[in-house]
Amino acid sequence: MRLVGENIARQDVYSLQEALRMAQEQELDLVEISPKAEPPVCRIIDYQKFLYQQKKKAKEIKAKAVKVVVKEIRFGPQTDDHDYNFKLKHAENFLKEGAKVKAYVFFRGRQIVFKDQGEILLLRFVQDLEEWAKVEQMPKLEGKRMSIMLAPKAKK
Repeated sequence: MRLVGENIARQDVYSLQEALRMAQEQELDLVEISPKAEPPVCRIIDYQKFLYQQKKKAKEIKAKAVKVVVKEIRFGPQTDDHDYNFKLKHAENFLKEGAKVKAYVFFRGRQIVFKDQGEILLLRFVQDLEEWAKVEQMPKLEGKRMSIMLAPKAKK
């Protein structure tokens, strides 16, 4: 096997017994890095320290990843103007903060006959927020809910 690392005098091909002996002399572990290479590549390192560094790198990558927040806003099919404007302001603030907004109209009982009113309400909602948001998903009826998904526009 090929032995690599900063604590190896000459990086060359060694037998398994010789590589294990070198690792024991340094009180470290022999770790196979690339088993598919010809010959396989191994490194003499402190395995626990290696695992710790791997976890640390994974944690940093996870911290840098963008976290998507989805805020929901619920309407009824006969939502009046004051309630609509109140919810519109909240949606505007959510979008300015960078969160996605899922607005939906919830139909109870026989209100399902007002599907067209719900769709009109959602389209009006989109039209009022077109300055801050773009539509990710058009109004879609799922059971007793009609929902729409909005994403914040990219800042210039």
